[in-house]
Amino acid sequence: MTAEQVWVDMVTDLGDLAAPPTQQLQAVVDLTARICQVPLAQINFFTRTEQRQVAAHGMDPAACALEDSMCHVVRHQQETVVVPDARLDPRFADNPFVTGRLGLIRFYASHPLTTASGLVVGRLCVFDQRPRTLEEIEGSEVGSLGVVADRVMDVLELALRNRELVHALEHGEAMRAELLTSHDRLAAFAGQVSHDLKTPLSSVSLSLELIREQLAGGAGSKEELEWLAGKAGDAAGRMSALVDDVLAFAQVGGSELHQDVDLAEVLDEVLEDVRVRLDGAEVVVGPLPVVCGDRTQLRSLLQNLLTNSLAYRSPDRPLHVEIDGGLVDHRWLLEVRDNGRGIALEDVERVFVPLQRGAHDVPGSGIGLATCRRIVEAHGGRIALHPRAGNGAVARVELPTGRSAADRPA
Repeated sequence: MTAEQVWVDMVTDLGDLAAPPTQQLQAVVDLTARICQVPLAQINFFTRTEQRQVAAHGMDPAACALEDSMCHVVRHQQETVVVPDARLDPRFADNPFVTGRLGLIRFYASHPLTTASGLVVGRLCVFDQRPRTLEEIEGSEVGSLGVVADRVMDVLELALRNRELVHALEHGEAMRAELLTSHDRLAAFAGQVSHDLKTPLSSVSLSLELIREQLAGGAGSKEELEWLAGKAGDAAGRMSALVDDVLAFAQVGGSELHQDVDLAEVLDEVLEDVRVRLDGAEVVVGPLPVVCGDRTQLRSLLQNLLTNSLAYRSPDRPLHVEIDGGLVDHRWLLEVRDNGRGIALEDVERVFVPLQRGAHDVPGSGIGLATCRRIVEAHGGRIALHPRAGNGAVARVELPTGRSAADRPA
Protein backbone atom coordinates (compact mmCIF):
# COMPACT_ATOMS: atom_id res chain seq x y z
CA MET A 1 0.00 0.00 0.00
CA THR A 2 1.39 3.42 -0.98
CA ALA A 3 1.97 6.23 1.51
CA GLU A 4 -0.80 8.24 -0.20
CA GLN A 5 -3.27 5.36 0.14
CA VAL A 6 -2.38 5.02 3.83
CA TRP A 7 -3.07 8.75 4.22
CA VAL A 8 -6.38 8.56 2.31
CA ASP A 9 -7.54 5.57 4.34
CA MET A 10 -6.62 7.29 7.60
CA VAL A 11 -8.46 10.50 6.63
CA THR A 12 -11.49 8.45 5.59
CA ASP A 13 -11.52 6.47 8.84
CA LEU A 14 -11.04 9.53 11.05
CA GLY A 15 -13.57 11.55 9.05
CA ASP A 16 -16.17 8.80 9.41
CA LEU A 17 -15.60 8.76 13.15
CA ALA A 18 -15.99 12.54 13.39
CA ALA A 19 -19.13 12.91 11.26
CA PRO A 20 -21.45 14.00 12.66
CA PRO A 21 -19.31 15.82 15.26
CA THR A 22 -19.02 13.94 18.51
CA GLN A 23 -19.66 15.66 21.83
CA GLN A 24 -15.94 15.42 22.60
CA LEU A 25 -14.89 17.14 19.36
CA GLN A 26 -17.53 19.84 19.70
CA ALA A 27 -16.43 20.49 23.28
CA VAL A 28 -12.80 20.75 22.15
CA VAL A 29 -13.53 23.25 19.36
CA ASP A 30 -15.73 25.34 21.69
CA LEU A 31 -12.94 25.38 24.28
CA THR A 32 -10.40 26.33 21.61
CA ALA A 33 -12.44 29.38 20.59
CA ARG A 34 -12.78 30.48 24.22
CA ILE A 35 -9.14 30.18 25.24
CA CYS A 36 -7.97 31.87 22.01
CA GLN A 37 -10.60 34.61 22.44
CA VAL A 38 -11.98 34.29 18.89
CA PRO A 39 -15.54 33.94 17.56
CA LEU A 40 -14.72 31.21 15.02
CA ALA A 41 -12.88 27.86 15.26
CA GLN A 42 -12.75 24.69 13.17
CA ILE A 43 -11.38 21.15 13.07
CA ASN A 44 -10.58 20.55 9.40
CA PHE A 45 -9.64 17.35 7.53
CA PHE A 46 -8.18 17.23 4.02
CA THR A 47 -9.35 14.78 1.40
CA ARG A 48 -8.00 14.56 -2.16
CA THR A 49 -10.43 17.22 -3.36
CA GLU A 50 -11.83 19.18 -0.42
CA GLN A 51 -11.46 20.41 3.12
CA ARG A 52 -14.06 18.97 5.48
CA GLN A 53 -15.00 20.78 8.68
CA VAL A 54 -15.72 17.96 11.13
CA ALA A 55 -16.51 20.31 14.02
CA ALA A 56 -16.97 24.08 14.15
CA HIS A 57 -17.65 26.91 16.63
CA GLY A 58 -19.53 30.00 15.48
CA MET A 59 -20.81 28.36 12.27
CA ASP A 60 -22.22 25.13 10.92
CA PRO A 61 -19.65 22.54 9.73
CA ALA A 62 -19.28 22.57 5.94
CA ALA A 63 -16.77 21.78 3.21
CA CYS A 64 -14.81 23.75 0.65
CA ALA A 65 -12.51 23.05 -2.29
CA LEU A 66 -8.85 22.55 -1.41
CA GLU A 67 -7.80 25.46 -3.62
CA ASP A 68 -10.00 27.78 -1.51
CA SER A 69 -8.82 26.46 1.87
CA MET A 70 -6.56 28.67 3.98
CA CYS A 71 -5.50 25.65 6.06
CA HIS A 72 -4.46 23.77 2.95
CA VAL A 73 -2.10 26.57 1.99
CA VAL A 74 -0.03 25.88 5.11
CA ARG A 75 -0.68 22.13 5.23
CA HIS A 76 3.07 21.33 5.29
CA GLN A 77 3.82 23.69 8.20
CA GLN A 78 4.54 21.54 11.26
CA GLU A 79 4.35 24.40 13.74
CA THR A 80 1.58 26.79 14.74
CA VAL A 81 0.91 29.41 12.03
CA VAL A 82 -0.25 32.82 13.30
CA VAL A 83 -1.36 35.56 10.86
CA PRO A 84 -2.41 38.88 12.49
CA ASP A 85 -3.94 40.27 9.24
CA ALA A 86 -4.40 37.89 6.29
CA ARG A 87 -4.72 40.85 3.85
CA LEU A 88 -1.06 41.63 4.49
CA ASP A 89 0.22 38.04 4.11
CA PRO A 90 1.11 37.10 0.49
CA ARG A 91 0.03 33.50 1.16
CA PHE A 92 -3.55 34.58 1.86
CA ALA A 93 -4.06 38.04 0.34
CA ASP A 94 -5.84 36.62 -2.73
CA ASN A 95 -7.70 33.84 -0.88
CA PRO A 96 -11.50 33.98 -1.41
CA PHE A 97 -12.05 33.74 2.35
CA VAL A 98 -10.05 36.97 2.66
CA THR A 99 -11.10 38.93 -0.44
CA GLY A 100 -14.80 38.78 0.34
CA ARG A 101 -15.88 36.22 -2.27
CA LEU A 102 -16.33 33.55 0.46
CA GLY A 103 -15.50 35.48 3.61
CA LEU A 104 -13.74 38.40 5.25
CA ILE A 105 -11.17 36.64 7.40
CA ARG A 106 -8.50 38.83 8.90
CA PHE A 107 -6.90 37.09 11.89
CA TYR A 108 -5.98 33.41 11.27
CA ALA A 109 -4.05 30.81 13.31
CA SER A 110 -3.78 27.03 12.95
CA HIS A 111 -1.84 23.93 14.01
CA PRO A 112 -1.50 20.61 12.12
CA LEU A 113 -3.49 17.53 13.13
CA THR A 114 -0.90 14.77 12.99
CA THR A 115 -1.42 11.06 13.63
CA ALA A 116 0.89 9.01 15.84
CA SER A 117 2.51 7.68 12.66
CA GLY A 118 3.31 11.20 11.42
CA LEU A 119 0.54 11.65 8.83
CA VAL A 120 -0.88 15.19 8.63
CA VAL A 121 -4.64 14.77 8.11
CA GLY A 122 -5.83 18.35 8.68
CA ARG A 123 -5.50 21.41 10.89
CA LEU A 124 -7.12 22.94 13.96
CA CYS A 125 -7.72 26.61 13.19
CA VAL A 126 -9.13 29.78 14.77
CA PHE A 127 -9.94 33.05 13.02
CA ASP A 128 -11.73 36.37 13.26
CA GLN A 129 -13.11 39.02 10.92
CA ARG A 130 -10.97 41.71 12.50
CA PRO A 131 -7.15 41.78 12.57
CA ARG A 132 -5.22 41.27 15.80
CA THR A 133 -2.26 43.20 17.12
CA LEU A 134 0.81 41.38 18.39
CA GLU A 135 -0.12 42.49 21.91
CA GLU A 136 -3.56 40.90 21.58
CA ILE A 137 -2.05 37.71 20.26
CA GLU A 138 0.49 37.52 23.06
CA GLY A 139 -2.29 38.10 25.61
CA SER A 140 -4.35 35.17 24.29
CA GLU A 141 -3.69 31.44 24.39
CA VAL A 142 -3.08 31.01 20.65
CA GLY A 143 0.21 29.33 21.52
CA SER A 144 -1.80 26.50 23.10
CA LEU A 145 -3.23 25.40 19.74
CA GLY A 146 -0.59 22.68 19.47
CA VAL A 147 -1.60 21.14 22.80
CA VAL A 148 -5.29 21.20 21.85
CA ALA A 149 -4.56 19.73 18.38
CA ASP A 150 -2.75 16.81 20.02
CA ARG A 151 -5.78 16.16 22.22
CA VAL A 152 -8.05 16.18 19.15
CA MET A 153 -5.93 13.44 17.61
CA ASP A 154 -5.91 11.50 20.89
CA VAL A 155 -9.73 11.51 20.88
CA LEU A 156 -9.95 10.42 17.25
CA GLU A 157 -7.28 7.73 17.37
CA LEU A 158 -8.76 6.33 20.57
CA ALA A 159 -12.14 6.14 18.82
CA LEU A 160 -10.46 4.48 15.82
CA ARG A 161 -8.77 1.86 18.00
CA ASN A 162 -12.07 1.26 19.79
CA ARG A 163 -13.85 0.69 16.47
CA GLU A 164 -11.12 -1.72 15.32
CA LEU A 165 -11.48 -3.61 18.60
CA VAL A 166 -15.26 -3.86 18.15
CA HIS A 167 -14.79 -5.15 14.60
CA ALA A 168 -12.20 -7.67 15.80
CA LEU A 169 -14.57 -8.91 18.50
CA GLU A 170 -17.42 -9.17 16.00
CA HIS A 171 -15.17 -11.05 13.59
CA GLY A 172 -14.02 -13.34 16.39
CA GLU A 173 -17.63 -14.06 17.35
CA ALA A 174 -18.51 -14.79 13.73
CA MET A 175 -15.51 -17.13 13.45
CA ARG A 176 -16.56 -18.87 16.66
CA ALA A 177 -20.09 -19.37 15.34
CA GLU A 178 -18.69 -20.68 12.05
CA LEU A 179 -16.39 -23.08 13.90
CA LEU A 180 -19.30 -24.38 15.97
CA THR A 181 -21.35 -24.88 12.81
CA SER A 182 -18.42 -26.61 11.10
CA HIS A 183 -17.95 -28.82 14.15
CA ASP A 184 -21.61 -29.84 14.10
CA ARG A 185 -21.43 -30.58 10.38
CA LEU A 186 -18.22 -32.54 10.83
CA ALA A 187 -19.77 -34.58 13.63
CA ALA A 188 -22.84 -35.32 11.48
CA PHE A 189 -20.61 -36.14 8.51
CA ALA A 190 -18.42 -38.46 10.58
CA GLY A 191 -21.49 -40.17 11.99
CA GLN A 192 -22.94 -40.72 8.52
CA VAL A 193 -19.62 -42.08 7.21
CA SER A 194 -19.43 -44.42 10.18
CA HIS A 195 -22.98 -45.60 9.52
CA ASP A 196 -22.34 -46.13 5.81
CA LEU A 197 -19.16 -48.09 6.52
CA LYS A 198 -20.86 -50.41 8.99
CA THR A 199 -23.09 -52.03 6.36
CA PRO A 200 -20.31 -53.31 4.05
CA LEU A 201 -18.13 -54.02 7.10
CA SER A 202 -20.87 -56.24 8.53
CA SER A 203 -21.09 -58.03 5.19
CA VAL A 204 -17.34 -58.63 5.20
CA SER A 205 -17.42 -59.90 8.79
CA LEU A 206 -20.37 -62.22 8.13
CA SER A 207 -18.83 -63.65 4.96
CA LEU A 208 -15.49 -64.24 6.67
CA GLU A 209 -17.19 -65.86 9.66
CA LEU A 210 -19.09 -68.26 7.37
CA ILE A 211 -15.88 -69.09 5.51
CA ARG A 212 -14.11 -69.75 8.82
CA GLU A 213 -16.92 -72.03 10.03
CA GLN A 214 -17.04 -74.02 6.79
CA LEU A 215 -13.26 -74.42 6.73
CA ALA A 216 -13.25 -75.51 10.39
CA GLY A 217 -16.02 -78.05 9.83
CA GLY A 218 -14.69 -79.33 6.52
CA ALA A 219 -17.97 -78.39 4.88
CA GLY A 220 -18.73 -76.21 1.95
CA SER A 221 -17.80 -76.64 -1.65
CA LYS A 222 -15.22 -74.64 -3.50
CA GLU A 223 -17.99 -72.75 -5.29
CA GLU A 224 -19.63 -71.78 -1.98
CA LEU A 225 -16.33 -70.58 -0.52
CA GLU A 226 -15.58 -68.57 -3.66
CA TRP A 227 -19.04 -67.03 -3.53
CA LEU A 228 -18.58 -65.99 0.11
CA ALA A 229 -15.09 -64.63 -0.66
CA GLY A 230 -16.56 -62.67 -3.56
CA LYS A 231 -19.22 -61.20 -1.27
CA ALA A 232 -16.50 -60.10 1.16
CA GLY A 233 -14.44 -58.64 -1.67
CA ASP A 234 -17.41 -56.70 -3.04
CA ALA A 235 -18.17 -55.25 0.39
CA ALA A 236 -14.52 -54.31 0.89
CA GLY A 237 -14.59 -52.63 -2.51
CA ARG A 238 -17.60 -50.55 -1.48
CA MET A 239 -15.81 -49.50 1.69
CA SER A 240 -12.71 -48.56 -0.29
CA ALA A 241 -14.78 -46.54 -2.77
CA LEU A 242 -16.52 -44.68 0.06
CA VAL A 243 -13.19 -43.86 1.72
CA ASP A 244 -11.81 -42.63 -1.62
CA ASP A 245 -14.87 -40.43 -2.12
CA VAL A 246 -14.55 -38.96 1.37
CA LEU A 247 -10.85 -38.21 0.86
CA ALA A 248 -11.51 -36.61 -2.54
CA PHE A 249 -14.27 -34.49 -0.97
CA ALA A 250 -11.94 -33.34 1.82
CA GLN A 251 -9.18 -32.32 -0.60
CA VAL A 252 -11.30 -30.02 -2.78
CA GLY A 253 -10.18 -26.39 -2.75
CA GLY A 254 -6.60 -26.98 -1.68
CA SER A 255 -4.86 -26.03 -4.94
CA GLU A 256 -4.12 -22.74 -6.66
CA LEU A 257 -6.89 -21.94 -9.12
CA HIS A 258 -5.18 -19.86 -11.79
CA GLN A 259 -4.74 -21.82 -15.02
CA ASP A 260 -6.88 -21.55 -18.14
CA VAL A 261 -8.90 -24.73 -18.61
CA ASP A 262 -10.61 -25.68 -21.90
CA LEU A 263 -13.79 -27.41 -20.73
CA ALA A 264 -14.35 -28.93 -24.19
CA GLU A 265 -11.03 -30.78 -23.96
CA VAL A 266 -11.73 -31.85 -20.38
CA LEU A 267 -15.18 -33.16 -21.31
CA ASP A 268 -13.69 -35.21 -24.17
CA GLU A 269 -11.48 -36.96 -21.60
CA VAL A 270 -14.44 -37.55 -19.27
CA LEU A 271 -16.54 -39.04 -22.10
CA GLU A 272 -13.70 -41.40 -23.00
CA ASP A 273 -13.45 -42.58 -19.38
CA VAL A 274 -17.20 -43.21 -18.94
CA ARG A 275 -17.84 -44.61 -22.44
CA VAL A 276 -18.47 -48.14 -21.13
CA ARG A 277 -21.15 -46.76 -18.78
CA LEU A 278 -23.10 -44.86 -21.44
CA ASP A 279 -25.05 -48.03 -22.33
CA GLY A 280 -26.94 -46.46 -25.22
CA ALA A 281 -27.16 -42.97 -23.72
CA GLU A 282 -26.86 -40.06 -26.16
CA VAL A 283 -24.61 -37.20 -25.03
CA VAL A 284 -24.86 -34.01 -27.10
CA VAL A 285 -22.03 -31.53 -26.49
CA GLY A 286 -22.45 -27.87 -27.42
CA PRO A 287 -20.03 -24.93 -27.15
CA LEU A 288 -18.00 -24.86 -23.94
CA PRO A 289 -15.83 -22.00 -22.66
CA VAL A 290 -12.25 -21.73 -21.49
CA VAL A 291 -12.39 -20.88 -17.78
CA CYS A 292 -9.83 -19.98 -15.14
CA GLY A 293 -9.36 -22.65 -12.48
CA ASP A 294 -7.92 -25.98 -11.43
CA ARG A 295 -8.02 -28.50 -14.28
CA THR A 296 -8.18 -31.60 -12.09
CA GLN A 297 -11.05 -30.27 -10.00
CA LEU A 298 -13.02 -29.05 -13.02
CA ARG A 299 -12.58 -32.48 -14.60
CA SER A 300 -14.01 -34.01 -11.42
CA LEU A 301 -16.91 -31.54 -11.63
CA LEU A 302 -17.83 -32.55 -15.19
CA GLN A 303 -17.38 -36.24 -14.46
CA ASN A 304 -19.59 -36.11 -11.37
CA LEU A 305 -22.34 -34.19 -13.17
CA LEU A 306 -22.32 -36.59 -16.12
CA THR A 307 -22.21 -39.76 -14.01
CA ASN A 308 -25.06 -38.35 -11.91
CA SER A 309 -27.17 -38.14 -15.08
CA LEU A 310 -26.13 -41.69 -16.01
CA ALA A 311 -27.01 -43.00 -12.56
CA TYR A 312 -30.47 -41.42 -12.51
CA ARG A 313 -31.59 -42.42 -15.99
CA SER A 314 -35.26 -43.26 -16.41
CA PRO A 315 -36.23 -46.88 -17.16
CA ASP A 316 -39.00 -45.57 -19.44
CA ARG A 317 -36.87 -43.96 -22.17
CA PRO A 318 -33.33 -43.84 -23.57
CA LEU A 319 -31.13 -41.34 -21.74
CA HIS A 320 -30.43 -38.07 -23.54
CA VAL A 321 -27.88 -35.63 -22.03
CA GLU A 322 -27.02 -32.14 -23.29
CA ILE A 323 -23.90 -30.29 -22.08
CA ASP A 324 -23.03 -26.74 -23.13
CA GLY A 325 -22.03 -23.34 -21.79
CA GLY A 326 -21.28 -19.73 -22.57
CA LEU A 327 -20.97 -16.19 -21.24
CA VAL A 328 -24.11 -14.84 -19.53
CA ASP A 329 -24.16 -11.56 -17.58
CA HIS A 330 -20.34 -11.49 -17.32
CA ARG A 331 -20.17 -15.01 -15.85
CA TRP A 332 -19.60 -18.42 -17.41
CA LEU A 333 -22.74 -20.54 -17.39
CA LEU A 334 -22.42 -24.33 -17.75
CA GLU A 335 -25.49 -26.59 -18.00
CA VAL A 336 -25.94 -30.36 -17.94
CA ARG A 337 -29.51 -31.29 -18.94
CA ASP A 338 -30.97 -34.78 -19.02
CA ASN A 339 -34.30 -36.56 -19.46
CA GLY A 340 -33.79 -38.93 -16.54
CA ARG A 341 -35.82 -39.46 -13.39
CA GLY A 342 -35.71 -35.79 -12.49
CA ILE A 343 -35.66 -34.39 -8.96
CA ALA A 344 -38.33 -33.22 -6.55
CA LEU A 345 -38.28 -29.54 -5.56
CA GLU A 346 -37.89 -30.46 -1.90
CA ASP A 347 -34.67 -32.37 -2.70
CA VAL A 348 -32.80 -29.76 -4.76
CA GLU A 349 -30.75 -28.62 -1.74
CA ARG A 350 -30.62 -31.87 0.21
CA VAL A 351 -28.74 -33.72 -2.54
CA PHE A 352 -25.78 -31.35 -2.10
CA VAL A 353 -25.33 -32.48 1.52
CA PRO A 354 -22.54 -35.08 1.85
CA LEU A 355 -23.79 -38.70 1.89
CA GLN A 356 -27.32 -37.71 0.85
CA ARG A 357 -28.61 -39.46 -2.28
CA GLY A 358 -31.52 -38.61 -4.54
CA ALA A 359 -32.82 -42.21 -4.37
CA HIS A 360 -31.76 -45.15 -2.22
CA ASP A 361 -32.14 -47.67 -5.03
CA VAL A 362 -29.36 -45.93 -7.00
CA PRO A 363 -25.83 -47.11 -6.13
CA GLY A 364 -23.35 -44.51 -4.95
CA SER A 365 -21.87 -42.84 -1.87
CA GLY A 366 -23.90 -39.62 -2.01
CA ILE A 367 -20.76 -37.48 -2.15
CA GLY A 368 -20.66 -36.63 -5.87
CA LEU A 369 -22.90 -33.55 -5.85
CA ALA A 370 -21.44 -32.37 -2.52
CA THR A 371 -18.01 -32.54 -4.16
CA CYS A 372 -19.36 -30.58 -7.14
CA ARG A 373 -20.56 -27.80 -4.84
CA ARG A 374 -17.21 -27.61 -3.04
CA ILE A 375 -15.36 -27.43 -6.35
CA VAL A 376 -17.62 -24.70 -7.72
CA GLU A 377 -17.49 -22.63 -4.53
CA ALA A 378 -13.69 -23.01 -4.39
CA HIS A 379 -13.69 -21.37 -7.84
CA GLY A 380 -15.89 -18.48 -6.65
CA GLY A 381 -19.02 -19.79 -8.36
CA ARG A 382 -22.32 -21.44 -7.50
CA ILE A 383 -24.21 -24.55 -8.54
CA ALA A 384 -27.86 -25.55 -8.47
CA LEU A 385 -29.98 -28.51 -9.53
CA HIS A 386 -33.49 -27.96 -10.90
CA PRO A 387 -36.32 -30.14 -12.20
CA ARG A 388 -36.53 -29.94 -15.98
CA ALA A 389 -39.80 -29.03 -17.65
CA GLY A 390 -41.33 -32.24 -18.95
CA ASN A 391 -38.89 -34.67 -17.37
CA GLY A 392 -35.32 -34.92 -16.17
CA ALA A 393 -33.10 -32.42 -14.37
CA VAL A 394 -30.82 -29.47 -15.11
CA ALA A 395 -27.53 -28.92 -13.30
CA ARG A 396 -26.54 -25.26 -13.67
CA VAL A 397 -23.03 -24.03 -12.80
CA GLU A 398 -21.95 -20.37 -12.75
CA LEU A 399 -18.23 -19.49 -12.68
CA PRO A 400 -16.44 -16.12 -12.68
CA THR A 401 -14.76 -15.18 -15.93
CA GLY A 402 -11.32 -15.10 -14.27
CA ARG A 403 -8.25 -13.49 -15.84
CA SER A 404 -7.56 -14.11 -19.52
CA ALA A 405 -10.42 -16.56 -19.84
CA ALA A 406 -12.87 -13.65 -19.95
CA ASP A 407 -11.53 -12.71 -23.37
CA ARG A 408 -11.53 -16.22 -24.82
CA PRO A 409 -14.25 -17.26 -27.26
CA ALA A 410 -16.70 -19.89 -26.08
